[in-house]
This record gives sequence, C-alpha cells and structure tokens, in this order.
Amino acid sequence: MDFNLPGKDDPRRQAVRAFLAEHPAPSGPQLGDAGYMVPHWPRPWGLGADPIHQLIIDEEFRSAGVRRPPNPIGLGWAGPTLIEAGTEEQQQRWLHGLVSGEDLWCQLFSEPGAGSDLAAISTVAERDGDEWVVNGQKVWTSLAHHARWGILIARTGPSVEAARDSDGGDSKHSGITYFVCPMDAEGIEIRPLIEMTGAHTFNEVFFTDVRLPDAYRVGDVGQGWSLAKITLANERVSLSSGGVLWGQGPHTETLFDEVRAAGGVVDPVMRQRLAQTWIEGEVLRLIRMRTISAVVAGKSPGPEASVRKVVADEHGQAVMELAKDLAGPAGMLTDGGPLGRSVALWHYGYLFARALTVGGGTGEVQRNILGERVLGLPHEPSTS
Repeated sequence: MDFNLPGKDDPRRQAVRAFLAEHPAPSGPQLGDAGYMVPHWPRPWGLGADPIHQLIIDEEFRSAGVRRPPNPIGLGWAGPTLIEAGTEEQQQRWLHGLVSGEDLWCQLFSEPGAGSDLAAISTVAERDGDEWVVNGQKVWTSLAHHARWGILIARTGPSVEAARDSDGGDSKHSGITYFVCPMDAEGIEIRPLIEMTGAHTFNEVFFTDVRLPDAYRVGDVGQGWSLAKITLANERVSLSSGGVLWGQGPHTETLFDEVRAAGGVVDPVMRQRLAQTWIEGEVLRLIRMRTISAVVAGKSPGPEASVRKVVADEHGQAVMELAKDLAGPAGMLTDGGPLGRSVALWHYGYLFARALTVGGGTGEVQRNILGERVLGLPHEPSTS
C-alpha cells in the first residue's frame, strides 16, 4: 500500500477544500449533511469513503484547524451497531442527531459485578406488553450526565446463576437483549464518579422500573450479546484512534512539536525514548489504516482492534510519562509541560492515562482475546 497521500490536485482533496471555503467553521449538522462527520460510513450517513479518502479529509481538516463535534460513543460504538443491526425506522430515528453531534450518547454495559466478564450482567428487563421494564445498576458510564441516548444491554433470559447451573455458563450469553435508552426516562438516576484528575467523566446509573418501548429494542430478544460484541469491537477501534487519551487529548505529534519548539533534547537516554515513542506512533498509524480498510471492505473490526488497543493504551501512558519527565521539576506542578512549556493538559493527561489500560476492556482481557482468536490457545478455565 502506498502511504503517500495524493497531492493538491486530487479531486477528493479539492472537494474538501471547496467545502471548507464555503464553511470555514462548519457546524455539526453541516459536517453531517456533507458526510464528513464519519466519511467511511455508507450514504446517506457518510460518503462510503475508502481509507485514502478518509485520510485526505482528516489531513485537510487538521490543516484548516477544523474539529468535529465530540460524540465518541455515538459515532464510535452506537452508530456502527445501528447501521449493522438496526431497522430502517431505528436508523432514521437516531442516526441523524447522532451524526450531526447534536445528540450525545453513552454506553450502559458495565456493572459493579460485571466488568471484564460483561456477560455476567444482572440488570433485568422484563416484558410488559409493548414495553420493557428495566431494573438494575450500571457503572463507569462515560458522559451519562450529558447524553440524550444510551445503548443498554439487559438480561431478558435466565439469571446468570440459573445459566451456570444449567450448562456451566454458556447460555448466559443468550439471555441478553440490546436496547436504546433515553437518558431522561423516568426512573433513571445518575450519580457522578469524580476522578483523581478532578474531572467528572464517569457515572453510576440506577434503573428503577424504567419503561422502554419494544421499538427501542435492537435485534432479536435474547440475541443482544452478538450486538454487544459488535459494539465492543468498534469501541476498541474508537478508543485507540486520534489522540493518545482514547482518541482525545494530545497526539503523539503534539509532544514532538513541544520538543522542537524548545530546541530539542541533548540527553541521549531521553532522545532514545523519544525515538521509541515516535516509532510506536507510526506503527499505530499503520495499524489504524489496516483497520479502516477492513471497515470499508464491510468487515467488522477483528482481533487487530484488540492489538491496536493494547498498543495504543500503553503508548498513551508512555507519551504522558515522557512529557512529565521532559518537564523536569516543573512536572510536579499542575501546569508543568514538557521542557518547561506550561500546558495544563499534560498534567491532566498524565493522571488520566492510568485509566487507559483498564477502560474498554483491560489490557489483560485484550491479550486473552488475541491468545484465543489469533494464536488458537485454549480458553481460560472457568472459575465457577
């Protein structure tokens, strides 16, 4: 594959520049209507862009200083699942606001007793005519306090304990159903979880007799686990793209811009660490292109999503640790940036980076996936 992008005469590049000339500060709806919010999605939500086309768009946006409105869970996780498994009515109902960035989304998967073993969820949805009544608790729900919609998995079949008693636990996957949940529904309580960064990103979410129309069920009853796997695969792609903090925050190149602006580094050990970090960033960029190619070809993200997440999480931590070390004694200050350049985001990023190898599936879980699906190793023995 030729990694040199086409030049300025390429018609795709000219189309992006013409759009930006007409919309120098495009809004979310303008980006969504033009297909530039998620270019690789099929029309009418995107452009059906191939990897090179998508990279051209991203390059032109960076040059113009244009940022897409953030909606990481909607665009990265909920949208791909709705495109693959949602009905046409569901796509029309939810994808317009999702693609424009006007409707933020959250993910209601993890529970206090079901994190890495996500199929062990105990939140229950019981059928009542044309509605489902949901009771239970979710945790580590990013953006729940801002989101309009959430993607929810709940148990509609036997309890986890009953499933284990029946056949050793295999059927616990078949008793899960996938829903879209309005976050302002009666019976939902959202409680903040404050991080050591001082920020509030995560939440606990409690469901008490929350009623959801059956029209908000995605896929068949009891088949939600297969959809959850689609969401999780796309989550790992989304969490390991863009900036080094789960697609947000500074890029690897941002650190090197800081180093160049300060006149470089003389210490040979630090120079070697910088070189290694740059190499990792390039490897991640190339893996990302492979992942984009798979998505454009109509394939769901495979084990390479887990490869990239493992590498990207540890790379993000390495970038933030390197920035702190480059700051020297100033790194002990909350506004201390690399080489004395005062940038508060480096301090925040250093603290936040501890979460990278935990959220979205721990590094250990991703290595288990790779061991089983790529290397063909046996499954871990059951602890039950």
